[in-house]
Amino acid sequence: KYMIDFSYKDRYGFEDLVELMRVLRVHCPWDREQTHMSIRQNLLEEAYEVCEGIDRDDPAILREELGDLFLQVVFHVCIEEERGRFDFGDVLTELAEKLIRRHPNLFAKDAGGTAPSTAGEMLDEWDRVKRQEKGGHRAAVAAVAKSLPGLMRAEKLQGRAAKAGVVPPSPQEASALLAESAGALAGASDETFERALGELLFRAAGLARLRGADAELALERECDRFAERFAEEHPDRPDRP
Repeated sequence: KYMIDFSYKDRYGFEDLVELMRVLRVHCPWDREQTHMSIRQNLLEEAYEVCEGIDRDDPAILREELGDLFLQVVFHVCIEEERGRFDFGDVLTELAEKLIRRHPNLFAKDAGGTAPSTAGEMLDEWDRVKRQEKGGHRAAVAAVAKSLPGLMRAEKLQGRAAKAGVVPPSPQEASALLAESAGALAGASDETFERALGELLFRAAGLARLRGADAELALERECDRFAERFAEEHPDRPDRP
């Protein structure tokens, strides 16, 4: 016999999950104590674990990790619902309205005319509407989240600046700038090393964007290669005393 009578069935839907989370927030001591900040890291970790399922092309892992990520979303909304600041309806309404606004050729009352015919054109249209909503290019650049991984944020900042009319260097010029930063890093003092390193990484991310590569993914794959080489070159052995 369970402490709380919850309807057990073969399949559960969105409302079931929401109600279950509400019950946990009242009756489970751990869930009741959590705040946005206390589970912030959980949200990040679950998002990365979803990516792991995608990278492995493993539907079982992906299904489980998407569920865990979904739980984090529901958890955060429940916290805000309790505070009376917004609820699930507000979140879903804002999302649906955003999708409708940013696809004007499909959903606007006067839809028609020349509609985007490629994914690239559709992305340009999305960005155009987004800039209108955010208040222009300056606001769009400022809106890049500081919580993004560094290389990802660097690429995004430079991409939005380019859309604002900032002319980026050519790939050849960017390579030369990167080499210049590497030279500056080699001669940097303790006081200037961090800034020189930041400039090097920022320029590396910019070169990756110009070449159509993903700097964050490139580093992730290099980490994988390092781990594989380490495992081959250093078989398990007893820890040193």
